[in-house]
Amino acid sequence: MRILSLTLVSLLSSLVAFSAAEKPNIIFIFADDLGYGDLGCYGHPYAQTPVLDQLAKEGTRFTQAYVTGVTCCPSRTGAMTGRHPARFAKYMSRYGFGDVVTITELLKRNGYRTGHFGKWHMGTMTKPGTYGIEVINQNGKEVRDDKSMLGRDAHLVDEAIAFLKANAAKGEPLYLNVWGHITHFPVKLLPKYAPRFAKLRVDESLFGPEMERKFAKCRQLGGDINTGMQHYLADVYSMDLGIGRLLKTVDDLGLRENTIVVFSSDHGPAPVLLGNGKNEAPDRIEFARNMLGSPGPFRGGKHTQWEGGVRTPFIIRWPGKVPAGHVNTTSVISFMDWLPTLCKITGTKNTAIGLDGEDVSDIWLGAKRKRQTPLFWRVSSSGSMVSLRVGDWKFHLKRKQAGGAQLYNLAKDPAESRNLVDVEPELAKTMQLQAVQWAATLPEEYDKPKKSKKKDRPNRSKGK
Repeated sequence: MRILSLTLVSLLSSLVAFSAAEKPNIIFIFADDLGYGDLGCYGHPYAQTPVLDQLAKEGTRFTQAYVTGVTCCPSRTGAMTGRHPARFAKYMSRYGFGDVVTITELLKRNGYRTGHFGKWHMGTMTKPGTYGIEVINQNGKEVRDDKSMLGRDAHLVDEAIAFLKANAAKGEPLYLNVWGHITHFPVKLLPKYAPRFAKLRVDESLFGPEMERKFAKCRQLGGDINTGMQHYLADVYSMDLGIGRLLKTVDDLGLRENTIVVFSSDHGPAPVLLGNGKNEAPDRIEFARNMLGSPGPFRGGKHTQWEGGVRTPFIIRWPGKVPAGHVNTTSVISFMDWLPTLCKITGTKNTAIGLDGEDVSDIWLGAKRKRQTPLFWRVSSSGSMVSLRVGDWKFHLKRKQAGGAQLYNLAKDPAESRNLVDVEPELAKTMQLQAVQWAATLPEEYDKPKKSKKKDRPNRSKGK
C-alpha cells in the first residue's frame, strides 16, 4: 500500500526514535496549583504567557490531560511511580515511596544524569542519590525565595540552569525536574511585574461559573477582583519568564533538538480560602484574595475530583518527533502514564510492577487512539469518593448521604452540570461496579500525618 494510516506512520516513527543510539534529554516543568485556564494558549483572557504560548506552537498542546491526585503530594507520587497514590498505605509526604521504584531510578540505571529542583513533599530527600536523583536542590533543602525581584521561583530556575551547564558536555542524557511553587498560596504582590497588569479591569462574563464563585468569595473577604487578578497574573508572568530563561539555556547549549520539554500543573487552582474567613490571620485573608486561578470551563479545582481539579494544561515539545503547532483534543492521557511512556521512549528497561498507567508514547508522537485503561481518583481515606473516567464518561461514587452517584458525558458536558445517572442507568451501574471493584484493591487503613491546626495554617505554603 502506498498510503499508510496515521497510526502506522506514528508507530514506525516511534520505532525509529526508540532504537536511536542518542537518548533524549527530558525536562519536566511542573507548576503548583496552576489552573487549566491560566495560560494564554489555554484561553485566559488576560494572562501574559508568551514563552509557554510559543512552546505550545512548537509542540503539541493537550486538552484532555489529567493528574493523579487533587493535592500536591498525591499528584507528584503518581508521576514518579506510575502507581495510584491511594495505593500507598503510608502517606507519601511523611514516608516517601518505600521500595516502589521511580522513573528517576529507572532512568539513572539507563545512564541518565538526574536532577531535581524545587518542590518535593514526598518524604525526606536530603541525600543525593535518593530515588536515583543525583542533584537535589541546595544540599537537599527545599529553598524558597519569595523576595526575588524576578519571582519566587527564580532561584530554582538558576539552579536548574547551573545543572544543565555543568552536565551538557558530559555526553550523558539528562533528566531534570523543575517543580516550582508558583501559584501556590500565598500569591503576594510582585512589584517588578505588577505594573504590567495595573490597568486590568476584569470582565466577569469572560470566565466560567467556577470563577463567578471565586470572584464572589474574593468580594466577601473584602477584596477587589481587579487587584487580586493583577497580583495573580503577575505571579504567572514571572513563572513564564523563568521558563523562558531555562529554555534559552537549552538552546544556547545546543540541546534543543534532542530534548523533550513538558510543562504541566500538579492539579487545579486553589480555592480563594479553605475556611469561611472567621478567626483567620489578616495576612492570610489578604493573600487569599489573590487566589484567582482559573479552571477554564470546568467545575471545581484543587481538593476536588471534578474536571477543574484533575484536568490540567499539558504541553510537550520534541522537535522532529512531537507534532508542532498541534492541539490534541481527542486523546486522554494521564501522569500515571509518565513512567511507562518515558521508559519506552528512552529504551529504558521497565522493572516497575503494579503500574496503573499505560504507555502513551505513540499519542505523544501524534497517534490518535482511545485510551486502554480507565482513570481513577480517590484520596487516601477509606470510604471516600471514587471517581473514574472511561471513554467520554465520568462517574462519581459518593456515599448516599453525600449525594450518591453522578454520571456525566464529558464530550457534551465538560462542566459536569447534568447528572445522567437516571438517563443511563445501565452504564451507571457498570461504572459503579468498576469503582467498587477498584476501591477494593486499595488499603483498608492509612497512616497519614495529622492535619495542622488552624493557627499553623499560614505556614502551609509547601503544599500537601
